[in-house]
Amino acid sequence: MNKTIAINQSGYIPWKGYFDQIGSVDEFVLYDDAQYTHRDWRNRNRIKTRTGLKWLTIPVRSKGRLLQKISEACICDPDWGRIHWQTLVCNYSRAPHFKACRDGLEALYQDCGETRLSQVNHRFLLAICGMLGIPTPLRWSSEFSLEGNRSERLLGICRQAGADTYLSGPSARGYLDEALFASEGVRVVWMDYGGYPEYRQLHGEFQHGVSILDLLFNEGPQAPDFMKRRWVHAAPA
Repeated sequence: MNKTIAINQSGYIPWKGYFDQIGSVDEFVLYDDAQYTHRDWRNRNRIKTRTGLKWLTIPVRSKGRLLQKISEACICDPDWGRIHWQTLVCNYSRAPHFKACRDGLEALYQDCGETRLSQVNHRFLLAICGMLGIPTPLRWSSEFSLEGNRSERLLGICRQAGADTYLSGPSARGYLDEALFASEGVRVVWMDYGGYPEYRQLHGEFQHGVSILDLLFNEGPQAPDFMKRRWVHAAPA
């Protein structure tokens, strides 16, 4: 039986390409055993506002020069969810599908008591996959034995998950050892993020690289029509 997986670090309300990668595989592994990096997509993303693009950032407690995994990163302001939701209401309340999306998303923000960033990201990823009709199960890298360099660890996850195909993001081309994967019978394929159509969008010039929430608020149930929509299983009825 053929099986394709993707492995990526968790992100906070990521852009549509991240969800296309999830929807294109049989299993998606959250690689939160990787080192946490500041000023990255792990704890923040961009939305459109009346005054331009704005970062929504979950405040994470700094350990100074001490290295920590993404899974170890802790949130330092318990009020972040209320602040983010108020910002979304202020800038998207007039979007065509804001009211339809409001109940589910507002509950995510208001009831989010998790203290670790990974758990928050997982909570939002699951909910948004449900809104998009993506049935792909999410797993953690901590479920697997991780040994060797980056390529060896990724290959190890593929083998332990029983995958014969690994879907990678294009940013890994600089380090991924495709020959190593091929030697173990695992085919590497590359995600293509080109060719996305534009959709209705508030606040000026169109921007592709914003949070998936922008697409959901503006297009609602039609949001997958503006994505690659290569879900590997039939979307739930």
